[in-house]
Amino acid sequence: MKAMVLEEVRRAQLRDIEVPTEAGPGEVKIAMKAVGICGSDLHFYLHGHIGPFWVKEPMILGHEGAGEIAAVGEGVTNLKVGDRVCMEPGIPDWTSRASQLGLYNLDPAVRFWATPPVHGCLVPEIVHPANLTFKLPDGVSFQEGAFVEPLAVGMQAVTKARVLPGQIAVVLGAGTIGMMVALAALAAGVSKVIMTDVQQEKLKIAGGYEGIIPVNVSEEKAVDRVKALTGGWGADIVFEASGSPRAFSGIFDLVCPGGVVVLVGMPPAAVEFDVVSAQIKEARIETVFRYANAYPRTIALLASGKIDVKPLISRTFPFEQSVEAFEFAAQGSPEVVKTQIVF
Repeated sequence: MKAMVLEEVRRAQLRDIEVPTEAGPGEVKIAMKAVGICGSDLHFYLHGHIGPFWVKEPMILGHEGAGEIAAVGEGVTNLKVGDRVCMEPGIPDWTSRASQLGLYNLDPAVRFWATPPVHGCLVPEIVHPANLTFKLPDGVSFQEGAFVEPLAVGMQAVTKARVLPGQIAVVLGAGTIGMMVALAALAAGVSKVIMTDVQQEKLKIAGGYEGIIPVNVSEEKAVDRVKALTGGWGADIVFEASGSPRAFSGIFDLVCPGGVVVLVGMPPAAVEFDVVSAQIKEARIETVFRYANAYPRTIALLASGKIDVKPLISRTFPFEQSVEAFEFAAQGSPEVVKTQIVF
């Protein structure tokens, strides 16, 4: 079966590769319809590794997917052929201690699509556990369904923040994950989100959403705008979603006493961390690694219309042009938020 295969750094191709084609007990076979290109896909494509995860052999890319059930395995009763679905890409060991505690995203044995050596979903058909496959409501398109995966990261961040209605949040970084965090926070009841970045094009897109206040930190200091909008008190929540080491400089100046800083972005290396600045405000610090138990709520919010991801779909390519899609996404054009591939 043809798939989008990463062969080595900056070299991917559509070629035949052997993948499972039969749904076993508790599994479903899915005809893929839409796959988003994630920042991690691009990082593997451009650099060959993320932290300890190195691409040592050919790997199918893609983990943000939606499709249609083509077959169901023995014992599957919650899904049927023809159902429109999206898939949670991390498959844990359900008997592990982490899974038994409800922290299955932290299971050391989790097999996550397009994380070496596990193949991803940029292939016409995929076999996946039925319990990690979720029906899409009629009003949610396949392309929106492919957004459930990154949006679930935003939902996890908001859950860890323990949002209260009317709070003010700051989101550092206007990339895809920053946008997902901001939209999830607004849906959770945050009154406004102050979003910072250095790319005016992305900030313009963010500013198109009611409740998001864009701030270009190449032109003004984030702390000045936060103080102006909070009467000098600071934001209740600061979400770091850029992964930039520079974002950690002065991050606690943005948060109010007793507030929370949620670390979502992943810096490429160790960063300096001002412990005293956190202590004198008794700032709570939370961290996010993917998500757990977030898909049903994420899908429900999309279906409700309270979160609209359609303006963030910047460019769509057919599966046959997957290589061109990655080359386009790798350019890092500032006006591009999400590139998707459709079947």
